[in-house]
Amino acid sequence: MSQAVNIDLILSQVRAALAAGEWDRAVALIESLRPPDQADLFGELPPEEQDVLLPRLDVEDSADILEELEDSEAAELAARLDVETLAHILDKMEPDEAADLLGDIPPAQALQALSAMEEADEVEPLLAHPDETAGGLMTPPPVTLRQDMTVEEAIAHLRALAPDSETVYYLFVVDEESRLVGVVSLRQLIVAPPTVRICEIMATEVIYIHASADQEEAARLMSRYGLLALPVVDDKDRILGIITHDDLVGVLEDEATEDIYRLGASEPLDEPYLDTPISKMFSKRISWLLLLFVAGTLTGSVMRLFEHELTEAIALTFFIPLLIGTGGNAGSQVASAIIRALALGELTFRYLPLVIWREIRTAFLLGLAMGMFGTLRAITWDSPISLATTVGISMSAIVLWAAIIGASLPLIAHRLRIDPAVISSPAMTTLVDATGLVIYFLIARAIMGL
Repeated sequence: MSQAVNIDLILSQVRAALAAGEWDRAVALIESLRPPDQADLFGELPPEEQDVLLPRLDVEDSADILEELEDSEAAELAARLDVETLAHILDKMEPDEAADLLGDIPPAQALQALSAMEEADEVEPLLAHPDETAGGLMTPPPVTLRQDMTVEEAIAHLRALAPDSETVYYLFVVDEESRLVGVVSLRQLIVAPPTVRICEIMATEVIYIHASADQEEAARLMSRYGLLALPVVDDKDRILGIITHDDLVGVLEDEATEDIYRLGASEPLDEPYLDTPISKMFSKRISWLLLLFVAGTLTGSVMRLFEHELTEAIALTFFIPLLIGTGGNAGSQVASAIIRALALGELTFRYLPLVIWREIRTAFLLGLAMGMFGTLRAITWDSPISLATTVGISMSAIVLWAAIIGASLPLIAHRLRIDPAVISSPAMTTLVDATGLVIYFLIARAIMGL
């Protein structure tokens, strides 16, 4: 058992070695680390030292570092390498990682590096698929078995090819045209009699995904069914490759990061926070701020529309922050629950009536509770009964209305193939603020006779 390393300590030792010109000592320190630690340390070094150190490392360590670095950092480092060095490193990377890196560097350099690679035939087919799809996430075809093989023939085939395969715990079975027809576990293969044919022991109900499907759908399938590997097929159900569980972790992290940024009304950053230029952070945020600013003017427009009511009963303004704040919070609660259910595959657009009915019943109870608290708050502020009643009824109505909006918008966005996270939180709050004020002033007009 080994303990966690102190990256800062080793980084200082590497810097001291580099300052003294002891390149071999710096290389030895880096190679003593695990790949994630190597990448963390490497990322702290200036570009000129990275460029000198990387070719001096064992080529497998160099490959591990490029795989572990952030995409933008790896691309910048790779773009500074000469073609032969880059091609040699790419040959040692996992094919899907190599394909991703080639897609991030200048096309001319990528083409030259691909031409210089020895394992280009494994990487080139992966470049045809966009990064955000299942095809862009997969590794090359694993060891496959023919359905007419005997167990003995299958084991011999496995012994010959397994060392070059990323995973052999699932063995996928194909027919004469390479179409996926079944799956056999390694345990089944070992315990079965040697003369039994694969078609007799394989499971025919295989969970798979098409290469053009979104990577989030692949992650959802693997998570839902507890898969260690997910086969990827083309339009004719021919197996193209597999997605493994380690790929799943990266997808879930990327999707969660993207949703978190969009929940905060910002576009996701393409590189680590501290490495992102101020100009890029500005461009990622300004469009959303301007959009929400314009949407926020709706609130002012509503207040101008009901200027007479506000003039007649200035006390109405005291409760505006309370009402629109509660409405925004209620809508965000519902929207967050719906967005999460959509991400888990629990809901689709066809459930819209059922979801709205559930949220109406829930919001009715919440509205009654919040309406009573709103009425009591108004009374404790020495408000007349008519105003307290207005506040209580408005609170109930706004909570109910916010729940309907919060339930509807994510499902409608999902149906229109828009990321539901885009319309939640700030956008939801802005919409509920404006419509909530309309509800409040209309109720005040009716009850207080304004």
